[in-house]
Amino acid sequence: MNVKRFLTFPLLLATFSIFAQSGNQSQLNRPKLVVGIVVDQMRWDYLYRYYDRYSNTGFKRMLNEGFTCENTMLNYVPSYTAIGHSTIYTGSVPAIHGIAGNNFIVQATGQSLYCTQDDNVQSVGTKDKNATAGKMSPFNLKASTVTDELKLATNFRSKVVGVSIKDRGSILPAGHAANAAYWFDGESGNWITSTWYMTDLPKWLKDFNNKDMAKKYLDQNWNTLYPIDTYVQSTNDDNIYEETYKGIDKVKFPIKTSDLVKKNGLGLIRSTPYGNTLTLDVAKLVIENEQMGNNQVTDFLAVSLSSPDYIGHQFGPNSVKVEDNYLRLDKDLSDFFAYLDQKVGKGNYIVFLTADHGGAHNGQFLKDNKIPAGNWNTKTINEGLNKFLSGKFGADNLVLSLNNYQVNYNYKQISSSIDMDDLREATIQYMQKVEGVAYVVETAKVSEATIPAVIKEKIVNGYNRDLCGEIQIILKPGWYSDSDLKGATHGTWNPYDAHIPLVFMGWGIKHGSSNTEVYMTDIAPTVAALLHIQMPNGAIGKPIVDLWK
Repeated sequence: MNVKRFLTFPLLLATFSIFAQSGNQSQLNRPKLVVGIVVDQMRWDYLYRYYDRYSNTGFKRMLNEGFTCENTMLNYVPSYTAIGHSTIYTGSVPAIHGIAGNNFIVQATGQSLYCTQDDNVQSVGTKDKNATAGKMSPFNLKASTVTDELKLATNFRSKVVGVSIKDRGSILPAGHAANAAYWFDGESGNWITSTWYMTDLPKWLKDFNNKDMAKKYLDQNWNTLYPIDTYVQSTNDDNIYEETYKGIDKVKFPIKTSDLVKKNGLGLIRSTPYGNTLTLDVAKLVIENEQMGNNQVTDFLAVSLSSPDYIGHQFGPNSVKVEDNYLRLDKDLSDFFAYLDQKVGKGNYIVFLTADHGGAHNGQFLKDNKIPAGNWNTKTINEGLNKFLSGKFGADNLVLSLNNYQVNYNYKQISSSIDMDDLREATIQYMQKVEGVAYVVETAKVSEATIPAVIKEKIVNGYNRDLCGEIQIILKPGWYSDSDLKGATHGTWNPYDAHIPLVFMGWGIKHGSSNTEVYMTDIAPTVAALLHIQMPNGAIGKPIVDLWK
């Protein structure tokens, strides 16, 4: 007897039965609401570094009820916020979706462009409609998002809204066809938008702005959630590795944010855990007032929590401040999930949590603990490179910047007498001798470079010829183009920047985990597959079928 065939036949019958039942349904089965949560600068290991201190209803609930992809990686460089949010929601990479950094150089003009900058729109919610804070839109994003595809699939009946303290954290995930994207204006303390979406804020958001919640949260001051001697996963709170706030020489708990706001403004809330609370307050108001999850079709709320990035940059991964931020965020998520259960219904929504990038340890902290690391001053190296090239080619300022770990040439200064091949070769020769540099490659010829395949693929995926420099710089592990030895940063190909959490929970998601390598570009195709809609038009990823098979 063919045992394999015998065992397979009933399985095929069961599978056919499932599809037959599905086919007899009068309506396609979809969740009422999808909530995407991006925790800005959340390293993958934060899920477990503080695991013993998390409640059972926040991060642990996602791990215990949902499916976690433990080996989710970025597959491009550089690893910055705008690229990460764009890649999560497009399933694509900078080479295709066109967001090549938070800021990038338009190679044809030599002008720097902010990722969501749009001078053709006006601010909504600011005193001045021409305020820079609101002149933002998704115009520079050149591929569709999964949120766009949901709008298309439902004939624009689905509601899609983005919420984040950072404009780019709200605008890019919400996509081009969103009903709204809201972000925080640190100058006024208000949540604002732009005329890309509407000409006036909804009344409920005006009412919320009038409550001055940012000020009220900051008036509570910031102390550790638990006794400070229990923060054993962090270095001493009094150390030399952290940035300060304006107005004080050293930041130690308790932090009197009620006093600091006088010199730092309401934007101070970005660099405290209260920024997470404030963002989720607005997210709940969106669900309530836009009746999200109470529609005939699936709605989508894209939330990005920006404060972990500000706190991470200022204090570094080993700080008590970062640990306290995640313990407080755990409580905020617990409250938010309980709200979703009550408002939308447990099992009626999908929530996924991920990050736009990770973050590195402070370089000086690593060196003090005998781990190789370093920082280099981009401005100083740029000046040295220009001086070298000037002596060789007789022209000044041939390089505009080393932005995004790329050599951006000043083409207006390059005369016809300068051979570009010679210029690129001279640039590579100089940069290869700079301390901390591992590889320097011409991006157009990266396929010929003798570098590890994983780095090669990331360079190819990250290179957009209209927006990226011709030469890519790869630093040694632990090194950064950051002249400041305080705090921490990100931006490289390395696992500490590229390894991110990815957890799905809710409707249609089985409980489990996998260490199979998947990529950030797989997130949007996975959501599209769950919703039975077309994946975004520039997507290169694949659905993560382990979630439901």
